[in-house]
Amino acid sequence: MREPRARTARRTARRRAWGTTGGAAALISAAALVVPAAAPAGAAGPPAPGSGPQQVLPGRHTATPALVDGLHEEAGGGGSAADAALAHLAARRDRYHIADPARDLSPRQTVAAGGTETVRLQQRHRGVEVLGGQYVVRMERKGGKRTVTGTSGRYFTGLKTAVTPGVDEALAVERAVEAAERRLERAGTTGPRDDAEDVPPLTGTARGLVVLPMGEGVLTRHVTVRGTHPATGEPVLQEVYVDARSGYPVLQYSGIKTFTPAGAAPDTAARRGGATAAAAAAAGEEQRVTGSGVKQDGRTVELQLVRDDSGGYVMRDRTRTRGTGDDNQLSTWDARGKDVSDVSGRWPDGIKEFGSPTPGFGKDATEAGAVDAHWAAGKVHDYYRTVHGRDSLDGRGTTVNSLVGVTWFGTPYVNAFWDGTKMVYGSGDAEYRPLSAGLDVVGHEMTHGVVENSANLVYAGQSGALNEAIADYFGNAIKTDAYGISMDSPDSGLLGETLCRTKTPRACALRDLNDGRTTSASFLGVAFGTDNGGVHLNSTIFSGALWDLRKDLGRTLADKVVYKALTEYLTPLDGFTEGRNAVLAAARALGVPATGLRAAERAFNAHGIVPDWELAMGVDSDLLLGRLNTTDSSVGAGGGWWVTAKSNDSGSEPYSVWAGRTDGTGALKLVSPNDGRYHVNPATDGRTVVWEAYGPGSVDLLARPLAGGPVKKLLSGRRGWHGLQVEGTLVSFSHTFRPGVPVQVGYLRLGETEPTWVGRHSRRDSTAFQSLRNGKLSYIQRTYSRPTGYRYSTELLDIATGRTTVLPQAGTPQYLGPTALTDRYVFWIAREGDDQARRAVRRANLDGTGMTDISKETGPDALFAGALTASDDAVTVTAYHRDWAWPAPGGQYRNDILPKLWQFSTDGSRRDRVSCNRGEQSQAAAAGGRQVVWMDATTGYTDLVTRARPAGRCT
Repeated sequence: MREPRARTARRTARRRAWGTTGGAAALISAAALVVPAAAPAGAAGPPAPGSGPQQVLPGRHTATPALVDGLHEEAGGGGSAADAALAHLAARRDRYHIADPARDLSPRQTVAAGGTETVRLQQRHRGVEVLGGQYVVRMERKGGKRTVTGTSGRYFTGLKTAVTPGVDEALAVERAVEAAERRLERAGTTGPRDDAEDVPPLTGTARGLVVLPMGEGVLTRHVTVRGTHPATGEPVLQEVYVDARSGYPVLQYSGIKTFTPAGAAPDTAARRGGATAAAAAAAGEEQRVTGSGVKQDGRTVELQLVRDDSGGYVMRDRTRTRGTGDDNQLSTWDARGKDVSDVSGRWPDGIKEFGSPTPGFGKDATEAGAVDAHWAAGKVHDYYRTVHGRDSLDGRGTTVNSLVGVTWFGTPYVNAFWDGTKMVYGSGDAEYRPLSAGLDVVGHEMTHGVVENSANLVYAGQSGALNEAIADYFGNAIKTDAYGISMDSPDSGLLGETLCRTKTPRACALRDLNDGRTTSASFLGVAFGTDNGGVHLNSTIFSGALWDLRKDLGRTLADKVVYKALTEYLTPLDGFTEGRNAVLAAARALGVPATGLRAAERAFNAHGIVPDWELAMGVDSDLLLGRLNTTDSSVGAGGGWWVTAKSNDSGSEPYSVWAGRTDGTGALKLVSPNDGRYHVNPATDGRTVVWEAYGPGSVDLLARPLAGGPVKKLLSGRRGWHGLQVEGTLVSFSHTFRPGVPVQVGYLRLGETEPTWVGRHSRRDSTAFQSLRNGKLSYIQRTYSRPTGYRYSTELLDIATGRTTVLPQAGTPQYLGPTALTDRYVFWIAREGDDQARRAVRRANLDGTGMTDISKETGPDALFAGALTASDDAVTVTAYHRDWAWPAPGGQYRNDILPKLWQFSTDGSRRDRVSCNRGEQSQAAAAGGRQVVWMDATTGYTDLVTRARPAGRCT
């Protein structure tokens, strides 16, 4: 691995972004792979037959161009469209640099409409699918002859990795599930519910080998993890990519596409839904009937129904689909009484289509949101068929199933999502109507289905924000057209504004496409654990540009341009810049005049979506190590040194542990061996470094002196060693021996082979959140008993004497979080009230006396604290803003709702922001005095940065 360079000067804005937050995240980034050329301002005339391209945008880190436009090259009329596309690429290897298209590209989808054919080809490296590697060939077909008009996409020419895995599926699934569990622990807002043991554990399903296109490629095993969050009850559907040689999870993101941020389902779900309806049809002759119902807004609307063999009427619409199969329909299902976790990625047992004894559906169907859902599904279906000639979500007349009235452990659920096969709408609550009551919400969720069956934009980072932006655009376009809303209205860009019972539309709205957000002023860099890398946080930057385009070009033309860009130009890993290029190319292909093209360029320029826009990000911190390109690894500091994991610039190499001085002087030190394993989560006391090493057979706990010397293996297991700390000859950690077993805190003396486990353990009892200082170990003890349920305590163990002190609490804790030790105090996070978004930062003397809260749980300055680190002079807390909420009030996503670092004096008299950087701040480590080292994602990728003292107050 090439030695990274340390920088001590405060970095400027002139830095090139690579990844979203690092590692495999880098490939789902702002401008990770393509550097676009400037687009021509005006529309060119039709090219002459056989002429060369009018525009070529080069790909970045690949020899294959990102876009070739303005072609008129004969492709031959015989054979399939896919055969013609492959032949075109093969005949022009000097342009595309694809050595063997027939071997390395497989047909994924062909769409023929109006004399045009669009072929999507999936890249395979030595037979293994490449994530996001898609190339698109566009053709016209007239008189039996095909002519290629353009190509675009991503084909990665630099892939060289071998494709023989060293990790079997079983270990990959186990590591993926563990990684998902750790991600949920970090994102959780409370401790486990008392019935957490009754929640089935997360499960993983192996999906096969996938090459991540970073550098020479990273061979991974793709695992889908499903289940229920044990603390929040939210559905879990995590796509995890595990390095197939070392077993380390290098990429993870949620596959559930929600309308608002949540705090691909199997095909069997769709088939089962269709089969249920088909069985009902088979029992007797169906009669198609036009009925009616009253929507939530009081309007009476027509509903397309079916009269079943019992004489009743059900919400099953067979009038709109062109397919002949029994499962081609629009059906609306009564999912009241079903938990959100029952319906995500699966078809729940026992649900039925909404029914009525007469064609006129009554109050019950109205209040449930069923009338709105059924009517709106038909409206969205009609829009895509009428405006774009698309037959349902997949273009082939697929069934559209809508599940209405889902709750969250019997309490209201205010959200909606597309899980890959169906729409799911929450019940709403006292303020919010059922989510199906918004036509824009229904249009948004159904558009996710259209995106999934066309560009299939990866739902993470910028490609995920682009996915959300397009869903917002079409959802709002359908609503404004259906209700006759003027595009000039200041409220035309509001989404979800009709969902509230008492709030004004603007106060109710969940997003606003007229919010004026720009990349330079508004882009929020976050890790994938936060909103999947900002898919909602950053979406209105792009959707706002599209909405401005609609105002300038007119409704129908703008819609056709955006749809053409989605279905014929965009590919899975595209971000904002590629989205701009796709829209402009689609506009030229549709003959938009020069004035319209200039208006389109202005729309993107106004929102800061221009080439190299990432360079405009500024920070107030000092850079220690740039572009870490890691996933789920922490930072350590002690004795004047910092330690962190780092990959190479493309994120393709296994991670290594590096160390450097916190004052930025001296040379960096490579601590771990370059042995093909992933070396992560290091800690140091300034003399020794300890860390985890993920390999194909085990996860080892390793140690090495900073001054040099051999690497020693301290412990080994199938699962990780977390929360590492080292002091002298003592090393502390937490560990879970197997899935479903609570975590345990332990410690080990260097030279020993067996750890000592602390606290009380059972099927439900556990210890966690440890901190080590001066031979003492603090931790949180969780104990379960009936009928009281879980109890939490903060405990301090004197390792030399074996004496344990239980520290006092102000009340009865509902949650206790991370601890931190100094020479004088124990600090920890506590929640005793019902408000899960407010937590105290608590302190006690080492003997248990003097308990006080240096940051209160209630009041205007209360924080939603998540982690802390301490020196003898200060306590630094990673926290959300006290007004943290999803969605943000008024639909405005703000910088201050993201994780930020707050620093307190040890007595709580002083409180400051550590840094005013925009974006996520995480993995903080106290470096002595008031200095803090942390990972900063402001610019859209992760750097290791520091400040010697807090910034103060940020405005």
